[in-house]
Amino acid sequence: MQVLRSPANQWRGVVRSITIAAALLLGGSLLYSAQAGAPLKTGQPAPAFSGTSATGAKISLSDYYGKTVVLEWTNHQCPYVRKHYSTNKMQSVQKQATTGGVVWLSIVSSAPGREGYVEPSQAGQLTRDRGAAPTVVALDASGEIDRLYNARVTPHMFVIVGSGRLVCMGGIDDRPSARPSDIDGATNYVLAALADVEAGRAVVTRPYGCSVKYGS
Repeated sequence: MQVLRSPANQWRGVVRSITIAAALLLGGSLLYSAQAGAPLKTGQPAPAFSGTSATGAKISLSDYYGKTVVLEWTNHQCPYVRKHYSTNKMQSVQKQATTGGVVWLSIVSSAPGREGYVEPSQAGQLTRDRGAAPTVVALDASGEIDRLYNARVTPHMFVIVGSGRLVCMGGIDDRPSARPSDIDGATNYVLAALADVEAGRAVVTRPYGCSVKYGS
């Protein structure tokens, strides 16, 4: 049965179409969603965010439109995070990804006085000391970015393709332990998702690690 639309509804539809078309011409900004607290689903727009890097630069997800982006929630004092850095596995995945043109954002959402909190200079030194290779370290002590993504643990991983769609979220691998010995033979879900970007298949896994230490 065909549903007839009133002239007013038709006009609203035309305006909406024009607005979306204009946004796409201006860089696809509407491909990112900014609805805080909305349940995340793969295949849908990733939440838009802006913040500050460890170097003091302003960053925004829209800065990387057209590129694949990995979000890594991290806490250098968390044993689950240390598992991946002490074995150089995280650094290896970062380098493999960024060499292929992927943007890697390591996000620190620990609040002042809580486990994992770092000042900007500490974040930079920590990156150098452990040979990490993120594109940017983002400091999110307020937890604003964390709440948009409902990142619950460290490490919690997300992959966003160039169109702004979320294609992967969850744990970094299939060995939910803090034992470095479990790295060998583990299936890395981030690498799997990056290999599958062109195919557009979604990867949703159970995250594991330390709870994110954001403020109240």
